[in-house]
Amino acid sequence: MAALMLLPIEASDAGWLSDMFKGSSKPAKSAKQATSPKPAAVAKRVTAAKPAGPAKPAASPRQRNVRLAALGPVALSPSTFKPAAPSCDPAKFRVVVDVGHTAESAGARSARNVSEFLYNHRLAQRIEQRLKDDGFAQTRLLLTEGKARRSLVKRVATANDLQAHLFLSIHHDSVPAKFLEEWEFDGKKSRFSDRFSGYSVFVSRGNPDFRTSLVFAELVAKEMKALGLRYAEQYSQPIMGRHRRELLNRETGVYRYDELVVLRTTRMPAVLLEAGSIINRDEELAMDSPERQNIISSGVTAAVKQFCDQRWAVLGPI
Repeated sequence: MAALMLLPIEASDAGWLSDMFKGSSKPAKSAKQATSPKPAAVAKRVTAAKPAGPAKPAASPRQRNVRLAALGPVALSPSTFKPAAPSCDPAKFRVVVDVGHTAESAGARSARNVSEFLYNHRLAQRIEQRLKDDGFAQTRLLLTEGKARRSLVKRVATANDLQAHLFLSIHHDSVPAKFLEEWEFDGKKSRFSDRFSGYSVFVSRGNPDFRTSLVFAELVAKEMKALGLRYAEQYSQPIMGRHRRELLNRETGVYRYDELVVLRTTRMPAVLLEAGSIINRDEELAMDSPERQNIISSGVTAAVKQFCDQRWAVLGPI
């Protein structure tokens, strides 16, 4: 190929070059169209059965160049010029898996009086382990202490100090108090709402890399949907009042929540996953099962792998 590129080709004879890069399969000019005899080597290959005739005059340099150019596309495939697509090196990709809430500020209560923090911690650990098993060795489980506001500031600072490439905060959902009903479980009064269920994924336009955050959010949501899970549609409905959020993708369940501190103030793409509703009695049982936890951790890991591949392809090695 390098030799061909150095050949002196006149403008009238250079059309083959663009055809080659387009994968053109146009045949070379026929013998009747040629203005000069073929080189001896070519003539011998084409007419080997004919008896040798009188010696033909040697072709000029320009004629040889044109003939070589005409033969070039036959031997080269367009795929020759396509570079191999880069792929992610998970060992170099830093993911922070944030355990939502703290033991002191435990978040919502489930229909069976279990704190959201315990559900968050258990699922985040499973996601962390699954990512490490798949080669994302620098995955970091972020577990903080203290009251709500202080813990939020601390977890953001930690993620920023780690210079993570991706931040994922794990939560489990509830509903506004006006939707709660009372029931008795294990001899204790509790509250529940079976009216709503499903996962949801949140991003913030305040994040310095909102567009990339949205890319990852879409990947997570699509994996959840592909695994047979449904998203929580209630956040887009007027009945949610001040808890209503803008639905960015009606197919997958990605919402905009600009005020969330862990999404707005992190310096890397950041997403919050509400894995399911623990205030719904049936869904709480599902969220408590290893099967559901494995499904979600598998989906998240697949999304991280796709995200890493896309980032690698656009920005190159980390």
